[in-house]
Amino acid sequence: MNFDFTPVLTDWVSLLHGAGVTVEVTVCALLLSCVLGLLIGIGHLNPQRKMLYGVCGVYLSCFRGTPLLVQLFIWFFGLPRFGILLPAFACGMLGLGMYSASYVSEVVRGAIQSVDRGQMEAARSLGMSSTQAMMKIILPQAFVRMIPPLGNEFIALIKNSALGSLVTIHDRMHEGQKIIGVSYRSLETYRVIA
Repeated sequence: MNFDFTPVLTDWVSLLHGAGVTVEVTVCALLLSCVLGLLIGIGHLNPQRKMLYGVCGVYLSCFRGTPLLVQLFIWFFGLPRFGILLPAFACGMLGLGMYSASYVSEVVRGAIQSVDRGQMEAARSLGMSSTQAMMKIILPQAFVRMIPPLGNEFIALIKNSALGSLVTIHDRMHEGQKIIGVSYRSLETYRVIA
């Protein structure tokens, strides 16, 4: 088998541009998933607040229970049927971010629950409100425990961003498809993209 990377390497500028778009989509989705995941994770901690707990549970079931590709297609192809037109970048960012937020929320919830209950009791006995205790005592300890699983989730987010090319985001996969369409060098192109 003879490998020829010349067609791929001659169009390295478009691949570099695609890599930049991939980073942009991933960073925007990452920010969305962190904020939304934190809110949902905290909201899914307390079953006594039935409405909030129920909404968070439905969100988690819907977004974790359906494939990411289907969610991206709903954002890109489904919303225009209701008169909502979003650019491909926004669809990709929202789809990736909301999908990832469902997993980030479970990381947040698990990390908060792993902090000893005595920490909250001690903070409350010092006169802190539940919110103050959560922000100043519990979350800083939980954050340290969140770092390894969040790192894994963010790596998965970068990998999942390749699906954005299917909703016409001009990321590295999309640029690679254009090179393959001209050169017919799919194996070489995919190796460079990977």
